[in-house]
This record gives sequence, C-alpha cells and structure tokens, in this order.
Amino acid sequence: MSAYDNNPFAEPNNENPFEDPSVTQATISTVEPVDKYNPFPAHPTEGLASHTIPASTTPYQPAVLQPTAEPSPQATAAAAQANLLRQQEELERKAAELDRREQQLQSRAPTGRENNWPPLPRWFPVKPCFYQDFSEEIPVEFQRVCKMMYYLWMFHCVTLFLNVLACLAYFTTSANNGVDFGLSILWFILFAPCSFICWYRPVYRAFRTDSSFSFFFFFFVFCCQVVIFIIQAVGIPGWGNSGWISAFTITSSNKAVGAIMIVVAILFTICAVLSVILLKMVHGKYRRTGASFQKAQQEFSQGVFTSKTFQTAAAGAATSAAQGAFQGNN
Repeated sequence: MSAYDNNPFAEPNNENPFEDPSVTQATISTVEPVDKYNPFPAHPTEGLASHTIPASTTPYQPAVLQPTAEPSPQATAAAAQANLLRQQEELERKAAELDRREQQLQSRAPTGRENNWPPLPRWFPVKPCFYQDFSEEIPVEFQRVCKMMYYLWMFHCVTLFLNVLACLAYFTTSANNGVDFGLSILWFILFAPCSFICWYRPVYRAFRTDSSFSFFFFFFVFCCQVVIFIIQAVGIPGWGNSGWISAFTITSSNKAVGAIMIVVAILFTICAVLSVILLKMVHGKYRRTGASFQKAQQEFSQGVFTSKTFQTAAAGAATSAAQGAFQGNN
C-alpha cells in the first residue's frame, strides 16, 4: 500500500528515467561502430578491431572539363619532319632493293648464267639453249601477255604433232595421201623450233629489254605466222595440213578419220583466232612502251656497228682495200 501513499498533487521528482540501471545496461553495446569495421582484414584473425581510414570531409567539388591544348607549330613541324624522314627511309629501302635486283641481273650475264630452257635432265647429252624466267626478267605489267605467247607456242606444237597423227590416219585410207603425211612431219620439225626462235623469243626479248627493233621484228614474223595458221586451218589437200577441206573430203568415205581430222582443224582454227587476239594485245603493250620506228632504226644501227663480227669484217675489208690500192700504186 506504499504506492498509494504518494501524493499525486506533489511536485514530481527530477530523476532521469534513462539513469535506471536496467535501461543503461540495455543501451551499452559491445559491438564496435560501423565506421570502424574493415570487411577485408589483412589477417584472418583481424576482425572488427581493425580500423579504416575515415572518409574525406572535404566538401563536394563539381567536375571541371579541362580544355584540350592544340599542338604548337613547332610540334606540328616536328611531326611532319618525322613523317618525311620515315617516307625517305622507305624510299631508300626500296631503292636499295632495286639496286640489289639489278646487280643480280647484271651478275647473271648471258656468259655467266646457266641456261634453263628447254628443261632437260642433267644426264641428257643436249644441254639447254636459252635462259627464261618470267618473274625475274619480264616486268610485271608484261608477264601475262608474254606467258600467253609462250602458251600459244606450246599449243601450236601440240597441234602440229596431232596433225601428224591425223595425216597418218588420212594416209591409211589411201596411198595417194602419203604426200600429206610426209609434209606434216616436215611442218612439225620445221615450224616447232622456228616459231620459238623467230617470233616467241623476239617478243620475250622485246618485253625484257623494251627493244623497238625486237618489237618490229616480232610483228613482221608473227603476221606471217597468222597467215600460216589460217592456211593450216583451211586444210588445202596435198599441203600436209589436216584442215576443214581435207576433213570434209574424207568424211564421206571414212567417218572415223574425218572426225580425227575435224578435231585437228578445230585446233588450227583456235590457233589462228588466238594469234590474232594476242597480236592486238602485244601491239597495245607496244604502244604504251613509247617504242617507234626511228628508235628501232637507231637500235639496229647501234647493234650493227657495235657488233664484233661487223667490226672484224669491216676491218678486214678496209685492210684488203688498202693493200690492193698500195699494190696498184707500185
């Protein structure tokens, strides 16, 4: 009943309710504050006791974009000079490479280099007679046309060989056709090497040395070769060519032989068409090289007067004339 003894109208006590032992015991915590907690302790044994660096208390500063400084004229000039030096080094490197290749070509003079055409085995008694290398001797812009001329020559040789076989089949049908068989063998033996020497090698030399005289010599001989291709494709009987006329003549009596001769006639026709096309292509390349008839005349005269054979013959003729004149005076 002591609780009821207090006077409710009396002045309240100035006691702090939070000083009560039960309240103060509940408010006391053994856990450290959050700002002292390190989630990545240096050692597993370290825990809440480790301390962190307090956050910066500096006030918030807005980000300021720094203006980009333009390069000075001196820096621009230095960069341009470095670029020019780099280009000059590249040009010097290419010039050195060209000089090296030129020295290699000069070292492979006709008297010192080893011929590689025709590609014969080393044990063969006949050795190669020519040196041929498209990638080394022919400029890049002329290599395609020069190779096509080489392929045309090989195709012509194969056609001449098949013409011999076709004329042999034609000869089996009648003994009167022996003339065609004999002439076909002659054409194969004659035209195969002569076409190589007379028009293929001149055009190869013309592309290699940019020789106007070689170009004119090729044009003259190859035009004759085009006419021969047309005659062979026509196939006049008794001329040793298995052309269209001879093929259609024998087809009525022997279809098998006629079919063989028609195939050869087709090959001769292809040779004629390709020769005309390649002649135009070579002429187009020739016009781009700056060659001319006057230049060809100069090359011919220089080649003749500088030839050792011509000089020896001229010296011999002059000596004989001088001796004859001296003896006549005596």
